[in-house]
Amino acid sequence: MSGRSPIRALLFIALVLPLSGCLFHSRRVERKLGTTPLKSATQQELIDSINREAGKLHTLQATVDIDTSVGGEKQGKITDYKEIRGYILLRKPAMLRMIGLMPIVRNKAFDMVSDGDTFKIWIPAKNRFVIGKNNADVNNAKTRLESIRPQDIYKALLVHAINSQNEIAVLENGYEEALDSRRHPIELPDYEIEVIQQGSHGWYLSRKIIISRTDLKPHRQSIYDEDGTLRTEARYEKYQDRDGLSFPQQIEILRPVEEYDITLSMVKLEINKSLTDEQFDLAAPAGAEVVHLDHPASGITSRSSSGSESHR
Repeated sequence: MSGRSPIRALLFIALVLPLSGCLFHSRRVERKLGTTPLKSATQQELIDSINREAGKLHTLQATVDIDTSVGGEKQGKITDYKEIRGYILLRKPAMLRMIGLMPIVRNKAFDMVSDGDTFKIWIPAKNRFVIGKNNADVNNAKTRLESIRPQDIYKALLVHAINSQNEIAVLENGYEEALDSRRHPIELPDYEIEVIQQGSHGWYLSRKIIISRTDLKPHRQSIYDEDGTLRTEARYEKYQDRDGLSFPQQIEILRPVEEYDITLSMVKLEINKSLTDEQFDLAAPAGAEVVHLDHPASGITSRSSSGSESHR
Protein backbone atom coordinates (compact mmCIF):
# COMPACT_ATOMS: atom_id res chain seq x y z
CA MET A 1 0.00 0.00 0.00
CA SER A 2 2.74 2.38 0.90
CA GLY A 3 4.25 1.99 -2.57
CA ARG A 4 1.07 3.28 -4.21
CA SER A 5 0.70 6.38 -2.05
CA PRO A 6 3.06 8.58 -4.12
CA ILE A 7 1.14 7.74 -7.29
CA ARG A 8 -2.18 8.53 -5.62
CA ALA A 9 -0.76 11.80 -4.39
CA LEU A 10 0.35 12.82 -7.89
CA LEU A 11 -3.05 11.95 -9.32
CA PHE A 12 -4.73 14.00 -6.61
CA ILE A 13 -2.53 17.03 -7.36
CA ALA A 14 -3.17 16.72 -11.08
CA LEU A 15 -6.92 16.72 -10.52
CA VAL A 16 -7.03 19.47 -7.93
CA LEU A 17 -4.59 22.04 -9.38
CA PRO A 18 -6.74 23.01 -12.42
CA LEU A 19 -9.60 23.77 -10.00
CA SER A 20 -7.54 26.11 -7.89
CA GLY A 21 -7.39 29.75 -8.95
CA CYS A 22 -4.91 30.81 -6.32
CA LEU A 23 -1.89 28.79 -7.41
CA PHE A 24 -1.64 29.67 -11.12
CA HIS A 25 -2.75 32.65 -13.19
CA SER A 26 -2.84 32.79 -16.96
CA ARG A 27 -2.42 36.03 -18.87
CA ARG A 28 -2.87 37.02 -22.47
CA VAL A 29 0.23 37.83 -24.49
CA GLU A 30 -0.48 40.26 -27.30
CA ARG A 31 1.75 41.20 -30.20
CA LYS A 32 1.55 44.95 -30.83
CA LEU A 33 1.26 45.31 -34.59
CA GLY A 34 1.31 48.46 -36.68
CA THR A 35 -1.91 49.77 -38.19
CA THR A 36 -0.46 50.71 -41.60
CA PRO A 37 -2.27 48.91 -44.45
CA LEU A 38 -0.23 45.98 -45.74
CA LYS A 39 0.44 44.86 -49.29
CA SER A 40 0.79 41.26 -50.37
CA ALA A 41 2.92 39.53 -53.00
CA THR A 42 3.99 36.03 -53.88
CA GLN A 43 7.56 34.80 -53.72
CA GLN A 44 7.94 34.98 -57.49
CA GLU A 45 6.47 38.48 -57.64
CA LEU A 46 9.00 39.66 -55.05
CA ILE A 47 11.91 38.07 -56.91
CA ASP A 48 10.70 39.53 -60.22
CA SER A 49 10.47 42.98 -58.64
CA ILE A 50 14.01 42.77 -57.22
CA ASN A 51 15.42 41.61 -60.56
CA ARG A 52 13.43 44.16 -62.56
CA GLU A 53 14.66 47.11 -60.47
CA ALA A 54 18.23 45.77 -60.45
CA GLY A 55 18.16 45.42 -64.23
CA LYS A 56 17.21 49.07 -64.72
CA LEU A 57 20.39 50.44 -63.13
CA HIS A 58 23.67 50.30 -65.03
CA THR A 59 25.58 53.32 -63.74
CA LEU A 60 25.21 55.71 -60.84
CA GLN A 61 26.74 59.10 -60.06
CA ALA A 62 25.98 60.62 -56.69
CA THR A 63 26.97 63.54 -54.52
CA VAL A 64 26.45 62.45 -50.94
CA ASP A 65 26.76 63.60 -47.36
CA ILE A 66 28.61 61.00 -45.31
CA ASP A 67 28.23 60.33 -41.60
CA THR A 68 30.62 57.73 -40.25
CA SER A 69 31.03 55.97 -36.92
CA VAL A 70 34.19 53.98 -36.27
CA GLY A 71 34.86 51.63 -33.38
CA GLY A 72 33.01 49.40 -30.95
CA GLU A 73 33.76 46.68 -28.43
CA LYS A 74 37.09 45.73 -30.02
CA GLN A 75 38.43 49.28 -29.87
CA GLY A 76 36.69 50.19 -26.64
CA LYS A 77 35.40 53.48 -28.06
CA ILE A 78 33.34 54.92 -30.90
CA THR A 79 34.37 57.97 -32.91
CA ASP A 80 31.85 59.84 -35.07
CA TYR A 81 32.71 61.83 -38.20
CA LYS A 82 30.02 64.18 -39.48
CA GLU A 83 29.46 66.41 -42.50
CA ILE A 84 31.81 64.71 -44.91
CA ARG A 85 30.94 65.53 -48.51
CA GLY A 86 31.48 62.63 -50.87
CA TYR A 87 31.19 61.52 -54.48
CA ILE A 88 30.31 58.05 -55.73
CA LEU A 89 30.72 56.57 -59.21
CA LEU A 90 29.32 53.10 -59.86
CA ARG A 91 29.30 51.07 -63.04
CA LYS A 92 28.17 47.50 -63.37
CA PRO A 93 29.25 44.80 -63.21
CA ALA A 94 31.71 45.69 -60.41
CA MET A 95 33.29 49.17 -60.72
CA LEU A 96 33.11 51.64 -57.84
CA ARG A 97 34.91 54.85 -56.97
CA MET A 98 34.26 56.80 -53.80
CA ILE A 99 35.84 60.12 -52.78
CA GLY A 100 35.48 61.81 -49.41
CA LEU A 101 36.27 65.45 -48.55
CA MET A 102 37.23 66.80 -45.15
CA PRO A 103 34.64 69.00 -43.38
CA ILE A 104 34.84 72.78 -43.90
CA VAL A 105 38.19 72.88 -45.73
CA ARG A 106 37.02 70.31 -48.31
CA ASN A 107 40.47 68.81 -48.77
CA LYS A 108 40.43 65.23 -50.01
CA ALA A 109 40.17 62.81 -47.07
CA PHE A 110 40.30 59.65 -49.17
CA ASP A 111 39.93 58.34 -52.69
CA MET A 112 39.19 54.66 -53.27
CA VAL A 113 38.38 52.53 -56.26
CA SER A 114 37.65 48.86 -57.04
CA ASP A 115 37.27 46.93 -60.27
CA GLY A 116 35.71 43.91 -58.58
CA ASP A 117 39.01 42.10 -58.09
CA THR A 118 41.51 44.61 -56.71
CA PHE A 119 41.19 47.92 -54.89
CA LYS A 120 43.24 51.07 -54.34
CA ILE A 121 42.93 53.59 -51.51
CA TRP A 122 44.67 56.98 -51.42
CA ILE A 123 44.87 58.66 -47.99
CA PRO A 124 46.48 62.10 -48.43
CA ALA A 125 46.80 62.88 -44.71
CA LYS A 126 48.98 59.77 -44.27
CA ASN A 127 50.56 60.02 -47.73
CA ARG A 128 49.71 56.31 -48.14
CA PHE A 129 48.50 54.58 -51.28
CA VAL A 130 47.21 51.08 -50.51
CA ILE A 131 46.78 48.37 -53.16
CA GLY A 132 45.39 44.88 -52.66
CA LYS A 133 42.91 42.19 -53.55
CA ASN A 134 39.36 42.75 -52.36
CA ASN A 135 39.70 39.85 -49.92
CA ALA A 136 42.98 41.14 -48.47
CA ASP A 137 43.33 40.88 -44.69
CA VAL A 138 42.32 44.04 -42.81
CA ASN A 139 44.25 43.18 -39.63
CA ASN A 140 47.39 44.92 -40.90
CA ALA A 141 45.58 48.18 -41.65
CA LYS A 142 47.32 51.19 -40.10
CA THR A 143 44.22 53.38 -40.27
CA ARG A 144 40.49 52.63 -40.16
CA LEU A 145 40.21 53.89 -43.72
CA GLU A 146 42.50 51.09 -44.87
CA SER A 147 40.04 48.52 -43.53
CA ILE A 148 37.31 49.77 -45.88
CA ARG A 149 36.95 47.81 -49.09
CA PRO A 150 35.24 49.65 -51.98
CA GLN A 151 33.75 46.37 -53.17
CA ASP A 152 31.88 46.00 -49.87
CA ILE A 153 30.35 49.43 -50.46
CA TYR A 154 29.44 48.38 -54.00
CA LYS A 155 27.64 45.24 -52.80
CA ALA A 156 25.68 47.16 -50.16
CA LEU A 157 24.70 50.17 -52.28
CA LEU A 158 22.45 48.06 -54.50
CA VAL A 159 20.08 45.17 -54.00
CA HIS A 160 21.51 42.99 -56.74
CA ALA A 161 19.48 40.62 -58.87
CA ILE A 162 18.88 37.03 -57.78
CA ASN A 163 20.52 34.72 -60.31
CA SER A 164 18.49 31.55 -60.75
CA GLN A 165 21.51 29.84 -62.33
CA ASN A 166 23.50 29.66 -59.11
CA GLU A 167 21.20 30.97 -56.38
CA ILE A 168 18.09 29.67 -54.65
CA ALA A 169 15.59 32.09 -53.10
CA VAL A 170 13.41 31.09 -50.14
CA LEU A 171 10.53 33.19 -48.79
CA GLU A 172 9.84 33.64 -45.08
CA ASN A 173 7.12 35.73 -43.43
CA GLY A 174 8.66 37.72 -40.62
CA TYR A 175 8.34 40.81 -38.45
CA GLU A 176 10.41 43.97 -38.27
CA GLU A 177 10.66 45.88 -34.99
CA ALA A 178 9.75 49.58 -35.22
CA LEU A 179 8.38 52.51 -33.21
CA ASP A 180 4.94 54.06 -33.63
CA SER A 181 4.18 57.80 -33.57
CA ARG A 182 4.28 57.74 -29.76
CA ARG A 183 7.65 55.95 -29.75
CA HIS A 184 6.06 52.74 -28.55
CA PRO A 185 7.58 49.50 -29.87
CA ILE A 186 5.53 47.69 -32.48
CA GLU A 187 6.10 44.89 -34.96
CA LEU A 188 5.52 45.29 -38.67
CA PRO A 189 4.99 42.19 -40.84
CA ASP A 190 7.51 41.84 -43.64
CA TYR A 191 8.72 39.48 -46.32
CA GLU A 192 12.20 38.00 -46.02
CA ILE A 193 13.89 36.61 -49.11
CA GLU A 194 16.77 34.34 -48.14
CA VAL A 195 19.25 33.85 -50.98
CA ILE A 196 21.18 30.57 -50.86
CA GLN A 197 24.32 30.40 -52.99
CA GLN A 198 26.73 27.68 -54.04
CA GLY A 199 30.10 28.31 -52.42
CA SER A 200 33.47 26.58 -52.40
CA HIS A 201 32.37 24.32 -49.52
CA GLY A 202 28.71 23.84 -50.46
CA TRP A 203 25.51 25.86 -50.23
CA TYR A 204 25.37 28.76 -47.77
CA LEU A 205 23.15 31.71 -46.83
CA SER A 206 24.51 34.54 -48.97
CA ARG A 207 21.95 37.30 -48.43
CA LYS A 208 18.75 38.07 -46.61
CA ILE A 209 16.59 40.77 -48.20
CA ILE A 210 13.93 42.30 -45.92
CA ILE A 211 10.99 43.71 -47.87
CA SER A 212 8.48 45.99 -46.15
CA ARG A 213 4.85 45.09 -46.62
CA THR A 214 3.87 48.75 -46.54
CA ASP A 215 5.48 49.47 -49.94
CA LEU A 216 6.97 46.11 -51.07
CA LYS A 217 10.45 47.65 -51.31
CA PRO A 218 13.70 46.30 -49.83
CA HIS A 219 14.50 48.17 -46.62
CA ARG A 220 17.27 45.96 -45.26
CA GLN A 221 19.84 43.59 -46.68
CA SER A 222 22.12 41.30 -44.67
CA ILE A 223 25.17 39.90 -46.46
CA TYR A 224 27.03 36.84 -45.12
CA ASP A 225 30.28 35.06 -45.90
CA GLU A 226 30.58 31.31 -46.50
CA ASP A 227 31.22 30.70 -42.78
CA GLY A 228 27.84 32.18 -41.89
CA THR A 229 29.29 35.39 -40.44
CA LEU A 230 27.29 38.57 -40.95
CA ARG A 231 29.62 40.86 -42.89
CA THR A 232 27.33 43.71 -43.95
CA GLU A 233 24.03 45.09 -42.74
CA ALA A 234 22.54 47.65 -45.14
CA ARG A 235 19.40 49.75 -44.61
CA TYR A 236 17.53 51.62 -47.34
CA GLU A 237 15.15 54.50 -46.59
CA LYS A 238 13.36 57.43 -48.25
CA TYR A 239 12.76 55.91 -51.67
CA GLN A 240 12.24 58.31 -54.57
CA ASP A 241 11.59 57.72 -58.26
CA ARG A 242 14.52 58.74 -60.45
CA ASP A 243 14.46 58.15 -64.21
CA GLY A 244 11.96 55.33 -63.89
CA LEU A 245 13.85 53.71 -61.03
CA SER A 246 12.90 53.73 -57.35
CA PHE A 247 16.08 54.42 -55.38
CA PRO A 248 16.66 55.09 -51.65
CA GLN A 249 17.88 58.55 -50.70
CA GLN A 250 19.48 57.33 -47.49
CA ILE A 251 21.62 54.19 -47.21
CA GLU A 252 23.29 52.98 -44.04
CA ILE A 253 26.10 50.43 -44.35
CA LEU A 254 27.21 48.68 -41.18
CA ARG A 255 30.28 46.42 -41.11
CA PRO A 256 30.26 44.70 -37.69
CA VAL A 257 33.56 42.81 -38.07
CA GLU A 258 35.59 45.90 -39.03
CA GLU A 259 33.46 48.05 -36.69
CA TYR A 260 32.48 50.92 -38.93
CA ASP A 261 29.12 52.38 -39.92
CA ILE A 262 28.64 54.63 -42.96
CA THR A 263 25.43 56.54 -43.69
CA LEU A 264 25.08 58.05 -47.16
CA SER A 265 22.50 60.77 -47.79
CA MET A 266 21.91 61.59 -51.44
CA VAL A 267 22.42 65.26 -52.36
CA LYS A 268 22.46 64.76 -56.12
CA LEU A 269 21.81 61.52 -57.96
CA GLU A 270 22.11 60.64 -61.65
CA ILE A 271 21.17 57.23 -63.01
CA ASN A 272 22.54 55.56 -66.18
CA LYS A 273 24.78 58.41 -67.34
CA SER A 274 27.82 57.37 -69.35
CA LEU A 275 30.95 56.68 -67.25
CA THR A 276 34.38 56.14 -68.81
CA ASP A 277 37.23 53.88 -67.74
CA GLU A 278 39.32 56.97 -66.99
CA GLN A 279 36.87 58.01 -64.27
CA PHE A 280 37.77 54.84 -62.38
CA ASP A 281 41.52 55.26 -62.87
CA LEU A 282 43.35 56.02 -59.62
CA ALA A 283 47.16 56.35 -59.75
CA ALA A 284 49.49 56.86 -56.82
CA PRO A 285 50.60 60.50 -56.53
CA ALA A 286 54.31 61.21 -56.83
CA GLY A 287 56.12 60.68 -53.53
CA ALA A 288 53.33 58.65 -51.93
CA GLU A 289 54.16 55.58 -49.87
CA VAL A 290 52.75 52.65 -51.84
CA VAL A 291 51.69 49.66 -49.75
CA HIS A 292 50.98 46.29 -51.37
CA LEU A 293 48.70 44.25 -49.10
CA ASP A 294 49.12 41.16 -51.28
CA HIS A 295 52.66 40.82 -49.89
CA PRO A 296 52.23 41.49 -46.14
CA ALA A 297 54.97 39.05 -45.10
CA SER A 298 57.65 40.79 -47.11
CA GLY A 299 56.31 44.23 -46.21
CA ILE A 300 56.64 45.50 -49.75
CA THR A 301 56.35 49.27 -49.89
CA SER A 302 57.73 51.78 -52.32
CA ARG A 303 57.66 55.42 -53.24
CA SER A 304 55.66 56.47 -56.25
CA SER A 305 57.29 58.51 -58.98
CA SER A 306 55.67 60.32 -61.91
CA GLY A 307 52.19 59.66 -60.56
CA SER A 308 52.28 55.90 -61.08
CA GLU A 309 52.74 52.89 -58.87
CA SER A 310 56.32 51.85 -58.26
CA HIS A 311 57.25 48.23 -57.52
CA ARG A 312 60.34 46.70 -55.92
